[in-house]
Amino acid sequence: MQYKHIIWDYNGTLLNDANLCVEVINGMLSKRRLPLMTLEKYREMFDFPVKDYYEKTGFDFKKESFEIVGTEFIKIYDERLKTSSLHEGVNKILQDIHNSGVKQSVLSARKEEQLLNELKYFKIFNYFEEIIGLNDHYAGGKINIGLKLIKKINLKKEKVLMIGDTKHDAEVAKAMGINCILISHGHHTKKRLQTCGVEVFNKLEEIKKFIFSKNIF
Repeated sequence: MQYKHIIWDYNGTLLNDANLCVEVINGMLSKRRLPLMTLEKYREMFDFPVKDYYEKTGFDFKKESFEIVGTEFIKIYDERLKTSSLHEGVNKILQDIHNSGVKQSVLSARKEEQLLNELKYFKIFNYFEEIIGLNDHYAGGKINIGLKLIKKINLKKEKVLMIGDTKHDAEVAKAMGINCILISHGHHTKKRLQTCGVEVFNKLEEIKKFIFSKNIF
């Protein structure tokens, strides 16, 4: 199968920010005297839409609105973002795919304004043809923007591959009608990802070897 365009998820897939998310949510839980999260528990519980995930962690939206909680999280997250970094091997795999002539895009539940700024900050902005995020910071899901992106790419769907780190990425790819592979170094455990019925990898280096060994370019 000859892929001509790769769509990347951002948070968790390219950006190594799961620990930051645990740090921020634990600060918010502690403030409310709610049980704290471990990284493993977070990776078992995190999901889309994030409102449901917040409720699972103990937030009571009868006492305070989801909008207040979501805004508090993203404010602290944004302030601490630069303590995170890209996953090992991100620049190498993006460069190698770029050199092969295959186009790349980002599809993210991050607010698009922040997404653009962060891709520039981490110096990977120029690898991408399309950069699509949400118009708010409440991370409701990516299916609608995914459907818009696949129209903009305007290729046969079998020529497009999505790479993500959550079950939602597989759901989005299915809605878009394209193939998907997942990586277990982000926001969901490998066990959860393996329920999606797609290839699951541990490291970007493994994805690169898989891509090039299949001669998909």
